[in-house]
Amino acid sequence: MEKQQLPNSTLILVFGIISIVLCWCYGIIGIPLSIIALVLASKAKKTYMEEPELYTGYQNMNIGKILAIIGLILNVLFLCYVIYILSQIGWDALNDPELLMERMEEMKAQN
Repeated sequence: MEKQQLPNSTLILVFGIISIVLCWCYGIIGIPLSIIALVLASKAKKTYMEEPELYTGYQNMNIGKILAIIGLILNVLFLCYVIYILSQIGWDALNDPELLMERMEEMKAQN
């Protein structure tokens, strides 16, 4: 019997890579992509473990899962950083450049 590609193994790898690349987009895009990749990897692993002799592409799925975990961690850390900065500066300062500069100077003085 000819081996077939593990379902979604390439998609998992692509989502894992994209979640790392998009971690600088405030975590909003990367977190869902990471979670989707992890869910798909879980399903693909179950499928592979039932009959491993039928499928290829387990390495792509495994690497994609690792990249999705790394992407999820990076996205969550960056999102926490953005939330921290916004809590320090405030929403009102985002629309007023002078107030923004004033708050940034206050943050420098505290350090």
